[in-house]
Amino acid sequence: MGKKWESLTVPLHDEVKNGIKSLNFPFMTPVQAATIPQLLSKKDVAAEAVTGSGKTLAFLIPILDILKKREAEEKWQKHQVGAIVISPTRELALQTKDVLSQLLDSVTNLSQILFVGGTTVEEDVKQFKENGANIIICTPGRLEDLLTRKQDLNLPNAVKNLEVLILDEADRLLDLGFQKSLNTILSYLPRQRRTGLFSATQTKEVQDLIRAGMRNPVLVSVSAKAKQSTPDMLENFYILAKNNGKLATLISFLRKNKVQKSMLFLPTCACVDYWSKIFPQIMPKDLGLTVTAIHGKMKDKRRKVLDHFRNSEKGLLLCTDVMARGIDIPEVDWVLQWDPPASASAFVHRVGRTARQGQQGSALILLLENEESYVNFIETNQRVKLNPISDCSSVDDINSLREKIRALLKKDRALMELGTKAYVSHIRAYSKHECSLILRIKELPLGALAATYGLLQLPKMPELKNRDLSEFPEITNFDINSVPYRDKHREAVRQKKLEEYKTTGQWPSNNKKQKHIKKATEAWSITKQNKEVRKEKRLKRKQAKMAAKSEGKGKKRKGGIIEEDLEELKRDMALLKKFKKKKISDEQYEKEMGLT
Repeated sequence: MGKKWESLTVPLHDEVKNGIKSLNFPFMTPVQAATIPQLLSKKDVAAEAVTGSGKTLAFLIPILDILKKREAEEKWQKHQVGAIVISPTRELALQTKDVLSQLLDSVTNLSQILFVGGTTVEEDVKQFKENGANIIICTPGRLEDLLTRKQDLNLPNAVKNLEVLILDEADRLLDLGFQKSLNTILSYLPRQRRTGLFSATQTKEVQDLIRAGMRNPVLVSVSAKAKQSTPDMLENFYILAKNNGKLATLISFLRKNKVQKSMLFLPTCACVDYWSKIFPQIMPKDLGLTVTAIHGKMKDKRRKVLDHFRNSEKGLLLCTDVMARGIDIPEVDWVLQWDPPASASAFVHRVGRTARQGQQGSALILLLENEESYVNFIETNQRVKLNPISDCSSVDDINSLREKIRALLKKDRALMELGTKAYVSHIRAYSKHECSLILRIKELPLGALAATYGLLQLPKMPELKNRDLSEFPEITNFDINSVPYRDKHREAVRQKKLEEYKTTGQWPSNNKKQKHIKKATEAWSITKQNKEVRKEKRLKRKQAKMAAKSEGKGKKRKGGIIEEDLEELKRDMALLKKFKKKKISDEQYEKEMGLT
């Protein structure tokens, strides 16, 4: 148990004390006890602490205390900014705003404003002009836009009396590529300020940021000597699922453990989109779970989705790593991971969405048989011990779920295409794992994975060449062109083009996307026949060219080489260079060279 707030060596303002009481947190966490006195003593602080350790209050309380104490000398003006908190994502910024709102209910004469994506810059300018703010909660891109905006806002003038700058989840800020934006922001802020940098990990990039933006900072590390990098009340588990049975394993787990509120991390945005359409239709009704989805490519919907999940008594939130950092939803009892994340550190951040602020929580990762070595890897690399749970799913469960999904895909071509997109993106994401020595794309059972997704046919992609795809049960006597779009207008357009294609043999469009559709819908026998015809034509052209050379009927020679041959050689060399630089695919190269 931590220290009481009354034990702080630097006394807090009475209104700030009242705000803390309203939150019902009688004790300070270790990171709060270590950093708050330093910030109140006018020190710059770089703090490292495990996720869920209470970093938000560790900087919000000093901000309010510093601003209130300065108010005794000079009252804060409406458009005078005294503190800025920069967060890597709008979800984390929104969460910080919500906590600050609760504190401000007890603190007078101070106001805040939120600058994040999802609204236009013009709306932010209008809001600041009309209402002003003393504390800005923001994401770096939006703050940079407003600071560099000259025509209708003079934000640099508003921040010239800045007292405190906070960089929340600094390692994530840098991971997302905000280094340039941060440098721009720092150039607009006064040097005489207090800076707090809060991070779950101290990378080289974070160290560089500390040197660039802070003056002789006090380094605080609450997790340096910890035996584990996850919260004490968190239990971590794993299940070794069958190659084609991960979905069945997940659903049987949800039922057996009576999971109430959980987050399921998926590899890509396309995977979230696909499974958010599938899950509500295959999830057993007796589980009573409302399925919602969120990922980084959503814009206006993200706040609404997060609020809906927070307010739900039971639910399953499908998400990407946009939700892996700083988000605090106390009721989450399980964090589920469909696949190992791209980096080992992301594993810790994901599971840290539960067991927050000393509460109990559990996390589960689903692994395939060839991924079992990941258990030892994550224990060695991140000091996280995973305990095994047996797989309760059956072969009948696996086959039943696959056929249910296929039945849905046969009724909706858009859903079928979305499933293919999700599958392809999943494989591409897997190939980019940081720990590729353990998680090898060559060992990933691609046929079984396609069966889990319920695909009707395998897509054409390089990763599937020369691979054992026997675990993918093909559908016999099935015409992929028979799958309709549910959208009547879209289906009418497709039918019209399909009729034209049957008549002419060519898909009626020069658009690359439509060419792809033609290729996907062309029968295999027709494709092979056309390929043989093209080969025969090329052979005849070469024979005619050789005959012309032997008879001396070619064009003028340059050093014994026919000009036509020289030009062809130049084209082939240029094509080879493009291929080596990966500017064209294997298929394009083979096609242009006449190899296919």
